[in-house]
Amino acid sequence: MTKAAILKALEKKVLICKKCALHKKRKHAVFGSGSFSSKIMIIGESPGTREDLLGKPFVGKAGEILNECLKKANLKKDQIFITNLVKCHPLKNRDPKIYEIEMCTKNYLDRQIDLIKPKIIITLGRFATKYLFKKFNLSFSKISKCHGKSFEITINKKPLKIISMYHPAYALYNPKIKKIIEKDFKKLKNL
Repeated sequence: MTKAAILKALEKKVLICKKCALHKKRKHAVFGSGSFSSKIMIIGESPGTREDLLGKPFVGKAGEILNECLKKANLKKDQIFITNLVKCHPLKNRDPKIYEIEMCTKNYLDRQIDLIKPKIIITLGRFATKYLFKKFNLSFSKISKCHGKSFEITINKKPLKIISMYHPAYALYNPKIKKIIEKDFKKLKNL
């Protein structure tokens, strides 16, 4: 079976998943989108209301900010793979619960990472950053201390860079953060 076929089969599992209560109110689970052979993977927190309606990641207002930042870094959405820690929308945009994160990461996200084999993972926000840092034994205290920095690790004798950034949704509530996010994304030009 090809990598694409395995990922498509995994996507089908995500779309019918009932491993936690989030499935009860969702319109669509959101597997992710982009190139399965991408060198860059972006991992956000969870789908928002618009993403839930359309079944695609980052298509709401936070997605507009992400698109602007990608453009400034000379990256196109088809060059990267974008997904989320949690595949279903937590109602009222609440934070995902620990067990929801555990269900999605152990069943889906970890498999996506293993199959796509990105060289760079960009985490958006504290939940994705905290999870990936823990997974790869990196020290995490606050996103404000590690945003925009590149952390290099080795997995199966291959280098992997993890770069944490503020979540674009945060810029919707704090306009000063948008400049910081843009500056952090511009650093990607040098990678």
